[in-house]
Amino acid sequence: MQGMDQTLKEKIKSQGMPIDAVMQQLEQFKTGFPYLKIIAPATANQGVQVWNEQETNRYQNFFSSLASKKKIVKFVPASGAASRMFKDLFAFLEGSTSFENSPFVKKFIQEIHKFAFFEDLDRVMTAQGFNLTQALATKDYTSIVSSLVRNEGLGYGNLPKGLLKFHAYSEERRTPAHEHLIEGLRYGLGKNNEVHIHFTVSPEHESGFRSEISSLLPTLQQETGIQFHVNYSHQKKTTDTLAVDLENQPFFEEDGSLLFRPAGHGALLENLNEIHADLIFIKNIDNVVPDRLKEITTKYKLALGGFLLEIQEKVFAALAGLDASVTESNLKAAIRVYTEDLGGILPESVASADLATQTTFIRKKLHRPIRVCGMVKNTGEPGGGPFWIQEEDGSRSLQILETAQINLEDPISKQHMNSSTHFNPVDLVCGIKDYKGNSFDLLQFRDMSTGFITEKSKNGKVVKALELPGLWNGAMAHWNTLFVEVPLLTFNPVKTINDLLREEHQA
Repeated sequence: MQGMDQTLKEKIKSQGMPIDAVMQQLEQFKTGFPYLKIIAPATANQGVQVWNEQETNRYQNFFSSLASKKKIVKFVPASGAASRMFKDLFAFLEGSTSFENSPFVKKFIQEIHKFAFFEDLDRVMTAQGFNLTQALATKDYTSIVSSLVRNEGLGYGNLPKGLLKFHAYSEERRTPAHEHLIEGLRYGLGKNNEVHIHFTVSPEHESGFRSEISSLLPTLQQETGIQFHVNYSHQKKTTDTLAVDLENQPFFEEDGSLLFRPAGHGALLENLNEIHADLIFIKNIDNVVPDRLKEITTKYKLALGGFLLEIQEKVFAALAGLDASVTESNLKAAIRVYTEDLGGILPESVASADLATQTTFIRKKLHRPIRVCGMVKNTGEPGGGPFWIQEEDGSRSLQILETAQINLEDPISKQHMNSSTHFNPVDLVCGIKDYKGNSFDLLQFRDMSTGFITEKSKNGKVVKALELPGLWNGAMAHWNTLFVEVPLLTFNPVKTINDLLREEHQA
């Protein structure tokens, strides 16, 4: 067995992967991941703050008063192809569904003139000898769909979401990448009158993003007088995780190499950790809207940022006070920030302990990155939600959980999940510096026991894949977290191509 382990380690090393991490992953397949202990769902005014108009305006104004002194970065996860958006169209092309039997394809064809890529599609079809109007008249729907998704046409089936035409304006057509630049002007303007945007992209798509952005920036900067700094990074290859077979043995490719797979968005914590900023806004690439709806998004983004800065000031003052003098008065002030502003609770063992023990506990709880997460009311979307979690030290914390982290066989946990009222739209603002102005090492604040194991297919065989703790799930488990209800109108993801037909995406 020892010899097998050594051979495996040599193969792992030869493929450039970290041996200790991979051996730990192999063990995690065998042991699985524990479910988190839910105290209750976070609901309105019970973990999810609900602001009135006056409060929203106050936080918005507070942010605006400080933004010019802060380096602000928009962090946009934008990796991966958009192929899943076209699943129904591919099924139509492959013959597994017909036009008559697919309401999705019917809707796509009947309203095709409403898509922002309509003119591009017509142009590429005309170049191939049959224009879009003719194809519609002759009901040649296969040619239309093929020209959209295949590489011989627009190639949308192999492009990333960020480079698809989403919104049609009277004088231009915008991609999500373009819309994120425009959003940056509205709430990402910080120190030195600059906008910083960071896209995480797949290596094969970086040149496409660079080409799109470089074609837009000269005009945008000239018109606004604002300097943009746009950067890119890839999900690190070393964060890929080992795949195993159903017996939890390493899965080998046909060439004898070990199979490693991308470890989900939790791997992007490494990318986030390399960004130096006072505030980081995180928002998915496809959650953008036309200009006519940007005002509400901007308002709440500014307000979430202002709320974080206000809480951060209180946390910093409490920690600085304890640095100056560990007195009962300063300790009470710090405990007040933890319990009243951050929603924490003192375990009985700590509440009855001496001054030194309480101080050590409260320092550890306050000296953490902070995130404020916008939450929308649950309308049945699949994905994570906000919950109160029991920590091992007897305290509680707010966490964003995925269904896989909840023990649905436990009646109480299942009841908590069914009682959940809000949904995570990936609308975060993060404070990643400590009270002395140093950047936290974010890798020290994740909970590695909160990963996921899923089943995938490879070469016709079932393999088990391991995902790292999700970026806004276990990867931020030991951050100080606050939830705020934001309007549903601020959440407009595009999961399928027909989502672009929704009124919210019609400019």
